Amino acid sequence: QVQLVESGGGSVQAGGSLRLSCAVSGRTFYRLGWFRQAPGQERELAATIVWSDGTTFYANSVKGRFTISRDNAKNMLYLQMTTLKPEDTAVYYCAASAWTTTATHDWQYRYWGEGTQVTVAS
Repeated sequence: QVQLVESGGGSVQAGGSLRLSCAVSGRTFYRLGWFRQAPGQERELAATIVWSDGTTFYANSVKGRFTISRDNAKNMLYLQMTTLKPEDTAVYYCAASAWTTTATHDWQYRYWGEGTQVTVAS
C-alpha cells in the first residue's frame, strides 16, 4: 500500500524558514514533487525531483528560495523553504509520479499525501 505522509508545516514570520518532510512507503517512483494550494486557488507545482538521479525542477515563484531533496536510504522527501513570503501560505502536498518526462501538472501524479499547512505572517 502506497503512503505519502507529510510533516513539518507550521506558522512562521515573513523571511523565516521551514523544512517539510514526506515519508514515502509502499513502492518506488520515478519522480516526487511538492505541490501547494492556497485558499480559493488551484493547486500548483512548487518543485519536483527525479528519485534516481536527483534532477530537480522549480516553479519560478519559488526558485532560489526553496530546495527539494531526497534521502533514498530513508525513503524521505524534503522541501527546505527559506525567505518565506505571505503568498507562500498554502497547504503543501507531497505527490508521486511515474512520468519519466517533465511532470508539472497535478494530473500527472497518481499518489498524494494528506497535506500540511504552511502559514506565513507578514
